[in-house]
Amino acid sequence: MAKLRVNLALFNLLSKLAFSGLFLIFMPVIVERINLIQEDYNLIQKREQVLSLITKIGIEPFLSSDSGKVFGNYNIFKEEFMSLEKADSIPDENYIEVSSRIIEGETILFRVLNYSFKVDGNKYLLEVGRSIKSINQTESNIKKVIWLFLISIIIITFLADLYYTGRLLRPLNKIMKKLRGISDPSIFDKVPVSTTTSDFRQLDDALIELMDNINDLFLKEKEITVNISHELLTPVSVLRTNFENLLLKEDPDKSISDKIEQSLKMIYRLQSLINSLLLIARIESHQYLRDESFSVNELLLEIINELKPIADDAEIQLKNELFTDFVFAKANRSLTFSMFYNVLNNSLKNTSPGGTVTVISQKDGKSFVVSVKDTGKGMTDSQMSTLFSRFKTRAGNEGTGIGLAIAKTIADFHGIEIKVSSIVANGTTFLFRFPENS
Repeated sequence: MAKLRVNLALFNLLSKLAFSGLFLIFMPVIVERINLIQEDYNLIQKREQVLSLITKIGIEPFLSSDSGKVFGNYNIFKEEFMSLEKADSIPDENYIEVSSRIIEGETILFRVLNYSFKVDGNKYLLEVGRSIKSINQTESNIKKVIWLFLISIIIITFLADLYYTGRLLRPLNKIMKKLRGISDPSIFDKVPVSTTTSDFRQLDDALIELMDNINDLFLKEKEITVNISHELLTPVSVLRTNFENLLLKEDPDKSISDKIEQSLKMIYRLQSLINSLLLIARIESHQYLRDESFSVNELLLEIINELKPIADDAEIQLKNELFTDFVFAKANRSLTFSMFYNVLNNSLKNTSPGGTVTVISQKDGKSFVVSVKDTGKGMTDSQMSTLFSRFKTRAGNEGTGIGLAIAKTIADFHGIEIKVSSIVANGTTFLFRFPENS
């Protein structure tokens, strides 16, 4: 999709081309008419010059010495000619026509001004002509100049439009830059954008107000989540302790002990869920520090070694292709560990026996990238659209569906971009792109 400034410049360019096209349609007729008017004016000026000269020095010097009746002259390229002859019998003439003349045996078409006048009682006919070929050449030159002028104007105005719209839309670009990559409204830049355009000012003010409202709602949601989680943890812990004490009694009834164990499993799961919600709330509230530096490859190897027994039990090959190492600065190691652990554990759960899960670290341009690829069942587009939503599990999975939501929250906290690609029955790839300045 083209940028707004380019679209505006293109619109201006197309409008200019449309008007230029209309002009070019009528240009030949206009140029021809203007050129003929100018040529006729030039012929009249030459006529007046000749008449002025005759008035000063008389007509005798113009007539040839042999006949005393005719004077003729033309330039070396036969583009112009002038003739003067005695013609008592012709009527008064003053007109311009196109007619041919034979000069040195060559027939040439001229535009000729015919003018009769009297000197000392004698009538003379003056003809001043310019060749049609020369007139057409002048017309062609004019057209070339107009073409060059139009093309130059279109290019210059297009570049000027690009520059002007770029300056005009600079505040909009700043507003878009403020919005780009915002994962938390609390970190939105609320410094007003400097602009003289009222529309951009109103847009910036509206966005600042919107971010404030969203941030207030997020804070209330986080507060509610934390409060509920804390309130739930106490009774859950008490229930867990009571059930564990019941199991410790001597010779408990088999049916009762089975029910107690099932209840304990539910309590463990509920406790894990509450802790996960608390973790997300604390991350979003920026309660964790990012003051550590560590090797990403060492972290990945630690996770791989921890999950290797689970992969072996599931008959899944867990491979690593850690080509490039990267020291992640200004980060939280335990959170980063949880992010990769949740994603890698999720891939193992969704890969059938005999499948493969591969962890890859490498450079991609200036960025460091970690990929987790599995040969599992894959996902549909609808499943991928809710992949990082809380309490959404991949098809056929047991669990709370909050592990990937935690991974996404941790990634956003560190400025790590996550991309997911998946093909049904062909597996899924999670790609983590670390920020360049980390």
